[in-house]
Amino acid sequence: MFIDKGIAMLEITATVMGRQDTLHPVLIWNESTAVLIDTCYPGQLPLIQEALNQIGVPLQQLTDIILTHQDIDHIGSLPTLLQTSESPLQVWASRMEQPYIQGEKMLIKISQAAIEQAVRSLPPEVPEEKRQAFRYALEHPPKGKVTQLIGYGDGNRFSALDGLLILDTPGHTPGHISLFHEASRTLIAGDALILQDGTLRIADSRLNTDNDAALRSLEQFLSYPIDQVICYHGGLFRGDVQAQLRSLIG
Repeated sequence: MFIDKGIAMLEITATVMGRQDTLHPVLIWNESTAVLIDTCYPGQLPLIQEALNQIGVPLQQLTDIILTHQDIDHIGSLPTLLQTSESPLQVWASRMEQPYIQGEKMLIKISQAAIEQAVRSLPPEVPEEKRQAFRYALEHPPKGKVTQLIGYGDGNRFSALDGLLILDTPGHTPGHISLFHEASRTLIAGDALILQDGTLRIADSRLNTDNDAALRSLEQFLSYPIDQVICYHGGLFRGDVQAQLRSLIG
């Protein structure tokens, strides 16, 4: 979906853990630079490629990847993107998320207990072979080298593309970032916000590493002239962003 000149929201839908799920990575581009924000689950590169073709920006034009945070549904297709790219891709993330994305530390939300719970939560009709493949994916999460650091003291303007601000939004994970696209007045929230039943919300507290910090992170959004919000989970919100934010913050 085209949002404005040089910015589009992708819609990547697939069956994950036996259930249909739609994710909304973002592409921002100009004549020389094409930036993909987040990379969906492992194995979803063909869906990303198809979505890019639909908006007329082929995969080969990608120059940069920004990862809002370390969760597996955001870093999942990073390794295959790096392996299949015809030219080197710059990978941007915050310093706090870097060791998790690079595989130097286990993803912060993936403990053995969490893996067991996730496997148990699969629908009963999921065959054993796929259950074991799912377990393996959690025990061996995707990884890739972060080549550029952003946010949290490492720069709050994206140097590769004018007019893209990096906002430090800890809470969902310790080093989570969101982005503000100045030209279209679009907040790219990552998982700092979700869209549910037409309403902006924060993620379920069980999915946040620090729920209080997640709420505090929303306060800075009030300082920006946001006309629309792209939520990775839920998609595009257009409406009174400020009123919804104030309602959340309390």
